[in-house]
Amino acid sequence: MMQTDVLVSQVLTADGQFTTQASATIGRARIKAVYIIPSGTAGSVVFKNGGASGTTVMTLNTVASATEPTYLLLPGEGVLFSTNVYGDVTSIGSVTIFYG
Repeated sequence: MMQTDVLVSQVLTADGQFTTQASATIGRARIKAVYIIPSGTAGSVVFKNGGASGTTVMTLNTVASATEPTYLLLPGEGVLFSTNVYGDVTSIGSVTIFYG
């Protein structure tokens, strides 16, 4: 059984690399959970491996309500990003990842 410490990213409010609490780019990681604060408009977060032009690994859509945050616990060992974790955000307030 694989065991890792679970860490929390800084809050991402615009397109960019997810970073550690110490502002370092998160390298190879498995996303274990995602917490999204939506805006009043339906939006999305596209998670990419390898930066802005990297490979899309998953897309999460949000509801059109600033009062209904989304918390998604990913199954198994989470979703692997072999290089780094980039977020392309559209019409959301913020997104935070839990990773290991």
